[in-house]
Amino acid sequence: MENSGFSVEQQSASAGGKQSGFGKVKAGIHKVNRVINTIGIWLFRLRKPVMAAPVVYYALKLAAYNSTHLPEQVGIDLQATGEFAQTISREFAVMGPLGLTMACLLLMFCSRKAMYSWAISIFTLTLPLLLLISNTYPS
Repeated sequence: MENSGFSVEQQSASAGGKQSGFGKVKAGIHKVNRVINTIGIWLFRLRKPVMAAPVVYYALKLAAYNSTHLPEQVGIDLQATGEFAQTISREFAVMGPLGLTMACLLLMFCSRKAMYSWAISIFTLTLPLLLLISNTYPS
């Protein structure tokens, strides 16, 4: 055999620099997959703040609305006679459901299973609405 002056490593390195069409496509797909995986990882890391943002917004919005529209003494536990069994102050009627919602969100941030406490925090948003409806239209 003749010695062409190139070693095997030099020949393979020069061949590696020239990729075939399939190699270029494969490299492009690999780069796209890396970008998609990075986006997926960041969405997974930010899932709790993303889920909590609308709950916090509406909880604060309902608290602000109830603080101006609820009467000074808010009735709870509406009886069949149309009277309330107990009354509480407006501040407690506003801050109680807000605190409960924030506690559920705090549990969501501390737990590994985010969906359970997030779903409960969604249901706690009904409390300010129920207080408003029961005191605006008692019976």
